[in-house]
Amino acid sequence: MDKVFLDTNIVVYANDKRDKKKQDRALELITGLMKTKNATISTQVLQEYTFVAIKKLHQEYSIILRQLKLLESFEVVRQSPEIIRRAVELMQSYKIGFWDSCIISNAEYANCSVIYSEDLNAGQYYSGICVENPFQ
Repeated sequence: MDKVFLDTNIVVYANDKRDKKKQDRALELITGLMKTKNATISTQVLQEYTFVAIKKLHQEYSIILRQLKLLESFEVVRQSPEIIRRAVELMQSYKIGFWDSCIISNAEYANCSVIYSEDLNAGQYYSGICVENPFQ
């Protein structure tokens, strides 16, 4: 089974009641990956989710803390200067935004073969990693 990297939008949709269809799909995906222990996230994903949960989803702090604890059951890549430098290289090579290139560099560091994301181009390969949009 391919090792998967979860982009922030998957985690956010799992917590966003405004789009029930996407929420259900994100929850299904995350639950399945928790069972197989086959997913990776990064500290960037944890930070971005937390920011959105506070500012846009208006979640209670206790819920955010519980969600963060659950997400820690995945492999978590911690940002490093090397990963950030690699993100800049990817940004330059693929002409993409910095935060997206950070997602790719983290997935690359963790040896993932798939990134689940709604933001990146589905079907495109970045550094040999295929992007899949689970909402299509």
